[in-house]
Amino acid sequence: MAARTTEDVSKTRVEELTKREEERFRKARPRSNELWNAAKDVLPRGVPSSFQDAAPQPVFADHGKGSRVWDVDGNEYVDFHNGFGVMVVGHAHPKIVDAVSKQIARGSHFAQPVEDGVEVARELARRFKQPQWRFTNSGTESTLDAVRIARGFTGRERLIKMEASYHGHHDALMVSVEPPPDKMGPVDSPASVPQSEGIPKSTVELTTVVPFNNLPAMEKAFARHKDEVAAVIVEPVMMNVGIVVPDDGYLAALRDLAHKNGALLIFDEVKTGATVASGGVTERFGVVPDLVALAKAIGGGLPCGAVGGRADVMAVIEDHRVAQMGTFNGNPLTMAAARTTLYEILTPSAYSHFDALAETLQGGLDAVIAEHSLPFHVTTLGARGSVTFRKDRVRNYRDYLEIDKSLAYLSWLYQCNRGVLMAPGAEENWTLSVQHSVEDVQRYVDNFGEMARDLRA
Repeated sequence: MAARTTEDVSKTRVEELTKREEERFRKARPRSNELWNAAKDVLPRGVPSSFQDAAPQPVFADHGKGSRVWDVDGNEYVDFHNGFGVMVVGHAHPKIVDAVSKQIARGSHFAQPVEDGVEVARELARRFKQPQWRFTNSGTESTLDAVRIARGFTGRERLIKMEASYHGHHDALMVSVEPPPDKMGPVDSPASVPQSEGIPKSTVELTTVVPFNNLPAMEKAFARHKDEVAAVIVEPVMMNVGIVVPDDGYLAALRDLAHKNGALLIFDEVKTGATVASGGVTERFGVVPDLVALAKAIGGGLPCGAVGGRADVMAVIEDHRVAQMGTFNGNPLTMAAARTTLYEILTPSAYSHFDALAETLQGGLDAVIAEHSLPFHVTTLGARGSVTFRKDRVRNYRDYLEIDKSLAYLSWLYQCNRGVLMAPGAEENWTLSVQHSVEDVQRYVDNFGEMARDLRA
């Protein structure tokens, strides 16, 4: 019997199931819908951040505890969203609650350095092999500072980024973030497309775009802009289009190519840092960049960020050549939470726990896919993972465009309607926490199995 292919997943069946699941979703969340409509009076699109305005409607959260979160309608979920990876410690972790409570009783802000900041920087230096650090308050600030440091160090202005990678919402890198197919240009020389209005053309023109996992295109970009490129910035594992893993040897070759052309290599580990391994992709793949940008998981649930780099590169701050500052940088509440996270929670045993949960997910989901001959595949990396609704591995954004997003949306509905909260969007990217159990992740597998049976019914 011939193996089933993508075409065997009936689009009509997907549409039928989606309609049914959307009705179930809305029926169970009337209070979220009421709040959303009321919020539109004071918040554009009714949400604090545009990505939260996702079909069929936003889910307003009420509280979280451990691996669970509850919405304002009282629905309980196993949290696979975890704030895009911020809550890898889980919700209301007793050690975080204790550390932050003690610190806030002693003062929540001084705009002065605190001892915990020194200890956090030491641990980041150990994990990520970068000797010098500065703190920020978000991933956007971390990549912004990394870019400014690189430009100051090299005396150059041009950046090279990967097509479809998201590096935060500052102008320099809001370029070709999931560009429309009719605007993205040829594969060996993609166009630089602004993500939205409001970004100066002159800024967009200084950002050159290449596909991920494509060294020949990178070489051509350097050749076209000889002696102009300050840095290549890359998500070393792309996480804005599911999970896209680098080819063997790609990251090391990228570093060598950047250095050959007098440029720096920046790893944006905002999503991967401290989630795919103790030292992120830097540790997992054994490649140390010149600068690394962190945020999310390192802060234990508080607004956080950090940028680390080579001593000679970071000396541009020491020498007063590049300004890096912020009123909330190294805030004592964040530093207390970060110190506790790094020293007491995200320990070697935590990563063994993530690997065990990933094994349960990988094995269970692979079995469902095989049983129902579905053209999907699963990727797991520590606390991170995703189902990709395509048979073959995705190597770059243009491969990702071949995915039927209606299947991803249906899967999201199935999970939410059966007690697993996922991040909105077609990427189907999850983050586990140290407080998740085997039973928690099995719920995801069981829900996925139910969808698979319904698709083939």
